[in-house]
Amino acid sequence: MDIITTLVGSSWICAVALFAVLGDAFLPLIPSGTLVILAVLNTARIDGAPLMLAAGVAMASFLGDILLLSLARRGAPSVRRRLEHRPQLAASVARVQEALDGRTTGAAAAIVVVARFVPAGRTVLDLAMGHSPSHPRKFLRWSALAALIWAAYIVTLGWLNSHWFDTAWLSLAVSCAAATTISAAVARVVRRNRRLATV
Repeated sequence: MDIITTLVGSSWICAVALFAVLGDAFLPLIPSGTLVILAVLNTARIDGAPLMLAAGVAMASFLGDILLLSLARRGAPSVRRRLEHRPQLAASVARVQEALDGRTTGAAAAIVVVARFVPAGRTVLDLAMGHSPSHPRKFLRWSALAALIWAAYIVTLGWLNSHWFDTAWLSLAVSCAAATTISAAVARVVRRNRRLATV
């Protein structure tokens, strides 16, 4: 009975987390990682919940990519306006397009996976592929792989901390701090490599 009560009581945060993961392709400021960790902490006592949540997160992440990619490829007015009014975003999209062109399959796949761990990287990548003349089929395969890797990473992070610490608030704080630190480190490496490439 306790497990059923926990499951029902936690279902709302799981739903919110999945919608956040789906939506942060469009609005990268949504704290989807934090919400997923919160969902993990709320379902940690339920057998099999982390695996189910990871599968849901991966699917939501992949669907978000498909939606934004489709809108960008169709030339949706909202996407065009977003690029026109945000020159910095447009410049980032152009840089990613240039980085993907002419790369080997492995290098391009690595860019797609790494973008998942960089703040707003997923949005820039989807818009870049949406405006690229190349066929998106390969990108969607890499996107699915990136979604699985990120989902496994963020759910595992929350699950480990839920077992290491006795209190939920400390588990959440440590998990979010670790996720932020890792994202910042990846972003720093990406910026450094970009600077070196232009020298």
